[in-house]
Amino acid sequence: MAGLLKGRGIPLVDTDELARALVEPGQPALAEIRAAFGGTVFDGDGQLRRAALADRVFSDPEARRLLEAILHPRIHAAWNDQVASWHADRLPLGVVVIPLLFEKGLETRFDLTICVACGPSTQWDRLRARGWTEVEIQRRLDAQLPLAEKMLRADRVIWNEGDLASMEEQARRILTPEGWSTKVE
Repeated sequence: MAGLLKGRGIPLVDTDELARALVEPGQPALAEIRAAFGGTVFDGDGQLRRAALADRVFSDPEARRLLEAILHPRIHAAWNDQVASWHADRLPLGVVVIPLLFEKGLETRFDLTICVACGPSTQWDRLRARGWTEVEIQRRLDAQLPLAEKMLRADRVIWNEGDLASMEEQARRILTPEGWSTKVE
């Protein structure tokens, strides 16, 4: 969905991309991660082994809280800066992609929230396609609110079971002034 919106010229900041940038070599967050988690999550060149870190934080809630304490304030500041810039430029629309929006209670910061959802079997198929094992998938899903709850809490839902054209049409309908003028109950 993010790629589709970017491709249509809609200003967008993706917090997953921000997180990846924060753990690049030389970034202060990377040094904090090394101090907190040790060298076992780094390769011989000093690069973060993302899979090793994910394995650790998704199997240990305290480790996940520690990583979030390192990264989330920086991510929050970065997307807030971007939103402030959009406001200063008087842009009519900007999108912030936050996978943990509802888990972190950030939904009140936005005029409109959208949940992009699909059925459980499709979700699992897509996560398996990333090369994740059943255990890795379940741990990640357990760290989030159930999709049904996110759908209920969102102002709008884009159902992502169809083709790209269907998803684009749903987004087009939502991202017009008429689409966001009233909250669907």
